[in-house]
Amino acid sequence: MLYLASQSPRRRQLLEQIGVDFSVLDVDVPEQRMLGESPQDYVSRVARDKARAGLASLDQANQSQANDAIVLGADTEVVLDDEVFGKPQDADDAAAMLRHLSGRTHAVISVVWLASAAREECVVCISQVRFAPLDESTVATYVATGEPFGKAGAYAIQGRGAALVEHLQGSYSGVMGLPVFETARLLRDFNAAAA
Repeated sequence: MLYLASQSPRRRQLLEQIGVDFSVLDVDVPEQRMLGESPQDYVSRVARDKARAGLASLDQANQSQANDAIVLGADTEVVLDDEVFGKPQDADDAAAMLRHLSGRTHAVISVVWLASAAREECVVCISQVRFAPLDESTVATYVATGEPFGKAGAYAIQGRGAALVEHLQGSYSGVMGLPVFETARLLRDFNAAAA
């Protein structure tokens, strides 16, 4: 049985899109970058911690359930100049992030970990996103929609944020939060793909 260790509606939607049966687990994992930790190592650690926390919660609830479980943990962050842009704390923080990303190319790192009682494996997907130059009016209007909140880098490529993106090289679904191609391949490797 596959479990998704995430409350993200986007990740649920993307897994449903590829026809995978799964249940959702609510895990609480600190998302704090360690001193000297590279952005990719940070994203990978958080995703792995989510998968492990999900597996541990099943283990506590029902040992036999945990033995057959595969838990998917994922994390996605926006990175520019070695700085990780997580979810904005408020409107001012969101506006500051968008100004920083304006007219520049940033990386979106998505890491997916699968964990079972027997093994762990991951895939990494890095996409390059270039924002058009954004004037203050554009930034303020977008922040006022409320869409930037709860989104890494303060934008949602699947929503109104698409209008900010001048160019994308890589995985659209990876920028959304779950790289579908890479995730489907990883699930096949674990014999957890859709029938």
